[in-house]
Amino acid sequence: MIDIKVPTVGESINEVTLAKWLKTDGQWVERDEVLAEIESEKATFEINAEKAGLLKIKVAEGDTLSIGDVVCSIDESAKRPEGAVDAPKEEKKAKAPAKAVAENSKKDIKASPVAAAIIADKKVDATSIPPTGSRGKILKQDVLDALSHPGRKPGVALFSRVDRKEKMTQLRKTVSRRLVEAKNTTAMLTTFNEVDMSAIMEIRSKYKDKFKELHGVNLGFMSFFTKACSFALQEWPAVNAYISNEEIIYHEYCDISIAVSAPKGLVVPVIRNAESLSMAEIEHRVVELATKARDNKLSLEEMQGGTFTITNGGVFGSLMSTPIINIPQSAILGMHKIQDRPVAVNGQIVIRPMMYLALSYDHRIIDGRESVGFLVRVKELLENPTLLLFGTDPVKSLLEL
Repeated sequence: MIDIKVPTVGESINEVTLAKWLKTDGQWVERDEVLAEIESEKATFEINAEKAGLLKIKVAEGDTLSIGDVVCSIDESAKRPEGAVDAPKEEKKAKAPAKAVAENSKKDIKASPVAAAIIADKKVDATSIPPTGSRGKILKQDVLDALSHPGRKPGVALFSRVDRKEKMTQLRKTVSRRLVEAKNTTAMLTTFNEVDMSAIMEIRSKYKDKFKELHGVNLGFMSFFTKACSFALQEWPAVNAYISNEEIIYHEYCDISIAVSAPKGLVVPVIRNAESLSMAEIEHRVVELATKARDNKLSLEEMQGGTFTITNGGVFGSLMSTPIINIPQSAILGMHKIQDRPVAVNGQIVIRPMMYLALSYDHRIIDGRESVGFLVRVKELLENPTLLLFGTDPVKSLLEL
């Protein structure tokens, strides 16, 4: 019998949460199979079987554990079940019918004749109607209730007053603590501007297929913003710096943190040396980090550091917001939804795809001139993407102006 313990997952991490068991108690497991997922304040990690044998689970999902605690044991002396590596037969028998019932319920929805007629006439989604009849049959009153209370969540009783408690995850606790710390320890202000996205959208429309064919990745907005911010950060170094005790640490490189919404909360993986990457390399890195975030596969190293953060609330429909600084960084750029709006161009009212930009910054280190100058420079680079080649107008570069 061998014990499987919580491994060391980081220098400053003393507690973790058993997030999810991937195997069941009494199940036969093979060596190196993933048994469970543990969640620290920064990332999710896997616990693997060190030997093949029968699994004995000793802690429950949601339990808070210390480094070195025993989470399970494996009886390596047990006899291997004949041809069985997955869940025990008893569990399979229990799960199979439930799955079959769930699938059949989607295909074969039972309703009384009157209820079925109303469903067809009103074009109601029958799967959203909680049935009250025997054997799951939808009755006339069920359909009428659904029609008269269209905002009600299926399965929730009318005038429900039920509250539900859910334990905060380690990641959510950390996010909460850091957000409060950012509010309490920085002199945070936000400056706004807007950018005409016409030029970038035209480039994407014209070259996206060729770009995908050559580089194997889509041409998104994030590479343009990352590239523009890299130029602007080097021109306004205070925006790329942070305070450490009584010193200001300036960075000669741009490690751009990208805020990503993961299943268990917001994470900010880092694109290292973004100033040295091509557009395709940035897009590849964005896809890689976003995929890892979605699958809870980000390592601590991939989320540590970062000199500046970009967050895109526009993907959720946000038109304007004030992003909060990702400490110890000193600034964060908020992207927003692209929306056609009337704007004045050369004295004429035209419709253009516009995006509001928001730069939240720590006024202790970044002055108004620097924050506004940085955001104006980002706007200039995005509205004139050819500037991203050299950081300046090609004609001015040619004439050495």
